[in-house]
Amino acid sequence: MSASQIPPATAVPGDDVPTLLVKIFGKDRPGITAGLFDTLAAYSVDVVDIEQVVTRGRITLCALVTSPSPSQGTTGSTEGDLRATVHSWAESLNLQAEIISGRGDNRPRGTGRSHVTVLGHPLTAETAAAIAAAITASGGNIDRIFRLAKYPVTAVEFAVSGAATEALRTVLAPEAAQLGVDIAVVAAGLQRRAQRLVVMDVDSTLIQDEVIELFAAHAGCEAEVAEVTAAAMRGELDFEQSLHARVELLGGLDASVVEAVRKEVRLTPGARTLVRTLKRLGYQVGVVSGGFTQVTDALKEELGLDFASANTLEIVDGKLTGRVTGDIVDRAGKARLLREFAQQAGVPLAQTVAIGDGANDLDMLNTAGLGVAFNAKPVVREAAHTAVNVPFLDTVLYLLGITREEVEAADTHVG
Repeated sequence: MSASQIPPATAVPGDDVPTLLVKIFGKDRPGITAGLFDTLAAYSVDVVDIEQVVTRGRITLCALVTSPSPSQGTTGSTEGDLRATVHSWAESLNLQAEIISGRGDNRPRGTGRSHVTVLGHPLTAETAAAIAAAITASGGNIDRIFRLAKYPVTAVEFAVSGAATEALRTVLAPEAAQLGVDIAVVAAGLQRRAQRLVVMDVDSTLIQDEVIELFAAHAGCEAEVAEVTAAAMRGELDFEQSLHARVELLGGLDASVVEAVRKEVRLTPGARTLVRTLKRLGYQVGVVSGGFTQVTDALKEELGLDFASANTLEIVDGKLTGRVTGDIVDRAGKARLLREFAQQAGVPLAQTVAIGDGANDLDMLNTAGLGVAFNAKPVVREAAHTAVNVPFLDTVLYLLGITREEVEAADTHVG
């Protein structure tokens, strides 16, 4: 049926059409929603809007319906009859009812719609108040609030209209830092649920370790390498120069050290859940690393990743030479690889997500549609679209609008 063929009776009511907002409150139990609409059905009203939420066993059910006309209904023919019947039905179930007269549908939402996701550990009332006030001050209106998860962090999402996404980001970023919570602001739209590509850094992101430091421990130069690594991640040293300097210290190590290091690698808490959930929801997942293919290839196989790229340690006659082969995966290289992965995956850059912690991740984070700084250095937190500062990598799922219930549901479909 085309839009022009829709019968007038089912059309959205104009601003001058009388409507009733029917609100039901009380202890939740099966059958309340069906019971309310069975009661309203006697008046042949049209349903304009419905909203229902259950919090700790208490239901709030709202139905916006057209007012009955004298020619409608079999039980009664007036708004007063409908009101009396609804109140009587509610009282029979120990529920409360409120009915508000008005005209037309909800007022139109303002232009510019965004999802504001807040991660708190815990999420305090003070924090919620400050965020709501900041949204209001930016010209935004909170249309809906929804809890995404209660563990390992409390994650809630605000649906906001009336303010531009970038403007909201600018306003809420300092609030997040001051309140000690993580706030992500993304534009609303179909692309949020479209197929996506997620690309992660490896060291101190997908895994808890810096791989080159694991190798250095076997070479007896861990402290020296760690100092250079930290300076490079802070953006104080050129990455390629620092890489060559650190790898040179590994020269002469027996190649058997590769397998030993692989066994020492520790995944970040939530890493398996993140990758597993994304894959089961149809996302493609990759990693780019300033570390080494000797480790990332193993991670790709273990986790079922779609893409992986890193530097390669040169091994000759069973020994590490202290050199790397091929193109260097540095700051610019990570952004280039993100573009290549997106092209291979058939995913627009606007629908890519990049996750990283160091200065050499900045170009990649800024190239992606959503750049997430994960427990990152200050320079990275300030430049990324959003930051996550809790030690659970799977909390990134909440920034994508994926609920804890959906994560657990994905886990039931094993095989």
